[in-house]
Amino acid sequence: MNRSRIAMTSHAALAAALVALAGAPNPAAATDGAKSDAERIARGKYLVTVAGCNDCHTPWKMGPNGPEPDMSRMLSGHPEQLDMPPAPKLSQGPWLVTVGATNTAWSGPWGVSFTANLTPDGETGLGKWTVRTFKDTIRTGRRMGRGRAILPPMPIPMYKNFTDADLEAIFAYLQSIPAVKNRVPEPLAPAVAAAN
Repeated sequence: MNRSRIAMTSHAALAAALVALAGAPNPAAATDGAKSDAERIARGKYLVTVAGCNDCHTPWKMGPNGPEPDMSRMLSGHPEQLDMPPAPKLSQGPWLVTVGATNTAWSGPWGVSFTANLTPDGETGLGKWTVRTFKDTIRTGRRMGRGRAILPPMPIPMYKNFTDADLEAIFAYLQSIPAVKNRVPEPLAPAVAAAN
């Protein structure tokens, strides 16, 4: 074999090796990616905890020391099998809101709202949502950034101040928890709530 053929063969082999290396997974990068995902999820769990998301989105049950969140249904929203009777009528005065025993149904001047399923269930929760629709919901106070208004008790005026990184971490955590199939009822407008 002459030198030019050897050089061409060597160059071809080197090029093939470089192409193969470029497509090979980088174990260090994969480890860094997993670490950053784990850190983002841990940050999201922290934010969900300190923001009190379980206070309303996890149904409460009666425990040995009184009402407590039912963590077997963590962040699954108002239980679909719980049919709520009409909210008690409040007389004129300083009282404004009534709340169901599960802490997932709220009645006030806006009507009746039921806390949403935040688990990653694809049919009844946030499973089909993207981080963009989640961020748009919090930023605009509208479901998926364009739908109906998010109703009380959701503290949108405070939560819309989360940074993008905070909201991305919260969403990553919510996507990492067990999915719970639980179809939450749609809210009732004031006139409908009053007629019940």
